[in-house]
Amino acid sequence: MKKLFYPALFHKAEEGGFWISFPDIPECLTQGDDMAQAYEMAVDALGLALTDYEQEKKSFPAVSDPTTISLEPDSFLVVIEFDMLAYKKRTNSRAVKKTLSIPEWLNEAAIAKGINFSQVLQEALLTKVQL
Repeated sequence: MKKLFYPALFHKAEEGGFWISFPDIPECLTQGDDMAQAYEMAVDALGLALTDYEQEKKSFPAVSDPTTISLEPDSFLVVIEFDMLAYKKRTNSRAVKKTLSIPEWLNEAAIAKGINFSQVLQEALLTKVQL
């Protein structure tokens, strides 16, 4: 999956820091104490929202042209770069047990060579799904 770029509005919070909203995903809101934390929180909030869309089998919202977004007082536009694959690797890397069948002769040959079955399967699956 390629990277996505969603515009976000960073609003200056009265108590300091920022709160962030996404014009294309109104339910997606977050906050941060400073610019760096606010950006990281925006990436995570976007990841949660898009994961929900994916789980509900809904298309991701269309991305607005940043030049058409109206700014509110004490706000500015930041385009958030999002990589779904990197997000999933970071947040959902728990191991899942799979049962598979291979010919006995192949099993014996692989064991004799000290081959790690899990590693080989992961590498093959990454190739097959083109990641």
